[in-house]
Amino acid sequence: MTHWNALVLGGGDPSDPFAAAHHVPVKPLIPIHGKAMGVYVLEALRDSGVIAHIAYIGPTPPEIQTLIHQTLPDQGSLIGNLEYGVQNMPAGNRVLVVTADIPMMTASELREVLASAPDSGLVYPIVRKEDCEKAYPGVKRTYARLKDGTFTGGNIFILKPEIVSTFLPRLKEMLAHRKNPLKLAGLIGMGTLIRLLTGQLSLERLEHKIGSILGVSVSAMPTGYASIGTDVDKDGDLELAQQLLSRS
Repeated sequence: MTHWNALVLGGGDPSDPFAAAHHVPVKPLIPIHGKAMGVYVLEALRDSGVIAHIAYIGPTPPEIQTLIHQTLPDQGSLIGNLEYGVQNMPAGNRVLVVTADIPMMTASELREVLASAPDSGLVYPIVRKEDCEKAYPGVKRTYARLKDGTFTGGNIFILKPEIVSTFLPRLKEMLAHRKNPLKLAGLIGMGTLIRLLTGQLSLERLEHKIGSILGVSVSAMPTGYASIGTDVDKDGDLELAQQLLSRS
């Protein structure tokens, strides 16, 4: 059985009003039925049976500390945390990066997603809009319309540690341009940007384009598990998580 290292992103903006409204320093510590949100994520990792090592970035009260192998200091950015995390975990396993705000993800769902992950340098699970709406009617998510369907991004991704030094500088550039259409067009090509904006870009072409920019093999992997693409970042999401987790 393949085993993985997990890098859990459990930090957050200290000025986050959602966390402040629930009297905690960061969002993953918001309680759901007496347990921090991040604990549900860590329990899913543990119970999946395929995670060899869990490193955690963010505050670690005792209930979190008992579920992890390693605490890493927050580097202040996603790119910094990825680079530092991968460099400071045990070598030899592929790395699962997961945010600590998807408490509805189950161990069996995670195990199946990891088992079906293609052998690409970077794998990004995505969820179809119809699967999200079927699982959680009325929940608002951000979607992208492609030729193959309408998708929301997952809150996990998988990478091979050896490709980090190759793709992180280029990923940083992409993230810096994501809100500037002209600069983004210069990076990905005007034709690709127009196809993306008009819903005419295929998943295969998008994978190829992003992979060529990052310099690694990239796979966007559709999954039917809406929990992967449903983070808790507002009170409506929290109410949903409270309802579903109380049933389980």
